[in-house]
Amino acid sequence: MDGNALQLSHPSLFSAAELTVSSGQAEAMAGLIAAIESVVAMPAYRQRVLGWAPLGARKDVAARGVFYGYDFHLAVDGPKLIEINTNAGGALLNVCLLAAHGRHDDAQCLRQAFVAMFREEWRLMRGELPLKRIAIIDENPAGQYLAPEFELFRQLFEAHGIAAVVADPAELQRDGDRLLHRGAVVDLVYNRLTDFSLDAAVNADLKAVFEADGVVVTPYPQAHALYADKRNLMLLSDPAALSDMGVPEATQRLLLAGIPRTVAVDPGEGEAFWAGRKNWFFKPAAGFGSRATYRGDKLTKRVFEEILQGGYIAQEIVPPSELTVAVADAAQVMKLDLRCYAYAGQVQLMAARLYQGQTTNFRTPGGGFAPVFAV
Repeated sequence: MDGNALQLSHPSLFSAAELTVSSGQAEAMAGLIAAIESVVAMPAYRQRVLGWAPLGARKDVAARGVFYGYDFHLAVDGPKLIEINTNAGGALLNVCLLAAHGRHDDAQCLRQAFVAMFREEWRLMRGELPLKRIAIIDENPAGQYLAPEFELFRQLFEAHGIAAVVADPAELQRDGDRLLHRGAVVDLVYNRLTDFSLDAAVNADLKAVFEADGVVVTPYPQAHALYADKRNLMLLSDPAALSDMGVPEATQRLLLAGIPRTVAVDPGEGEAFWAGRKNWFFKPAAGFGSRATYRGDKLTKRVFEEILQGGYIAQEIVPPSELTVAVADAAQVMKLDLRCYAYAGQVQLMAARLYQGQTTNFRTPGGGFAPVFAV
C-alpha cells in the first residue's frame, strides 16, 4: 500500500494517535462478545429474530461469517456495546496501521489469521475441495471510501495462492448453479455489500447461485439478521426476554451490564419519548444508510415526528469517551468508539475510530482509525 498516496486521497482515514485500554476492559469486551455468540446459537433467539427478518435472510449455512464488528463506548463502569456490524470494514487497513506503529510481527500474524479465516469459511461449506478464486464484491467498488482495502485483500489472497478479483455485483453472471466473473468460476464471495439480504435487482444472480449452494458467500445474508439488526439489541438488553429464551443467569448478567437498554419506538409512547429524548439515541432498526441516526438532545420536533412513523429503535445514550490529539500543533478533543473485529466469537483485532460530531466519520482532521493496545 502506498502510504503517501493514501494520505493524499484519504487524509482523515488514519489518526496519528493510539489508544490503550486495560486488560480488564479488553476481557470485558471479549466476554460480552462470547456471551452474544452463545445466545445467537440458541433456537429460541433465532426463532425470534428471524421472525422479523426479510425472507432473503432465512437460508441457514455452515459458514460463520467474516469480520463481525462489535462497536463499544468506554464508559466509567465498563465497555458498552453500541452496535454490531456483520460486514465491518477496515480490519486489513488497521493491520497496516499496526505495522506502521512498529508491530510488524503482530501484523503478519493477523494477515495469516485472516487468510486462515477465509479458508475455514470455505472448509465449513466445501470440505477439502480447493479454494481457487475469491471475488471481493461491493457496489461500485472503486468509488467506495475503503476501496484501498479491497485491493489489499486482493493482494493478500493472491499472495497465498488464491486468485482474487474486486468487482461490482453487476459483473457477476449466473451459469446454472455456478457464479462467473468474466468467464471464470467464483468459489467464494467476500461480501462487502450493504444490501444485506441480496434483494436488489443487481444482486439477483449472486442471490440465485447462493441459494442454490453454488457459491460460498461470507458474510452471508442471515448473518445480518442474527447479529446486526438493531432490533436484536432489544432482546439482548431485556431481562424478561432473556429469561423467556432460557439464557443462563451468568450470561444474562454479562449482557445486561454491557448492552445499553434498547427499546422499540412506539408511536403511542411519543410524548414520553419526547420528554425523555435527552436520554436516548434514535436509530433505524434495519438497513444501512437509508435513514439517519439522531441523538435525542439534538432532535427537532419535525424529525421526531418522522421517527414516530415507525422503523426506529431507541438506545440509552452512553457518551463516547474522549482523547486529546495533537492536530497541526494544536490540541483537539476527539470522541472515540472502539471496534472489536471478531470471528466465531473470538476477538482478532481492536481498533479505535476518532471523530468529532454526532457520529463516527472519516472527515475529521486528526481523526480516523487508530490502533488499540491492551496493557
